[in-house]
Amino acid sequence: MPALILTLLKLIFVALLFLFVWQISRAITSHISIGVTRTSTKRSKELVLIRADDRPGETYKVVDVLMLGRSPQADIVVDDPYASEFHMRFVGGDEGLVLHDLGSTNGTYVNGRRVTAPQVLVKGDAVQVGKTVLEVR
Repeated sequence: MPALILTLLKLIFVALLFLFVWQISRAITSHISIGVTRTSTKRSKELVLIRADDRPGETYKVVDVLMLGRSPQADIVVDDPYASEFHMRFVGGDEGLVLHDLGSTNGTYVNGRRVTAPQVLVKGDAVQVGKTVLEVR
């Protein structure tokens, strides 16, 4: 009989331990998901035209996708002979602001380095296309 009681106590202990670990994991998961939704709303970035022939100082807010190029269909139209029709795309997401060069001939530069793959931008980065320079804020 004492062996049966001891076995039952062990099973109850394991069940309580399992419930405790399960509650801890639920609390951590809910805490992490709340943190992600809070930070994702703060991640919308702004681009400011620092150096441009036609309209320096203009500010553009990137929430989803923003296209830059010489084409009138681009979201940010630049009058720069070194820019392609659709030169680059800015994508605002959970990881922040991501720059995609769209296969431009003259290239896109971030802080003086040519972009060859999608690049996450941080506050203060300078994005250059020809003579046009934008700053991430």
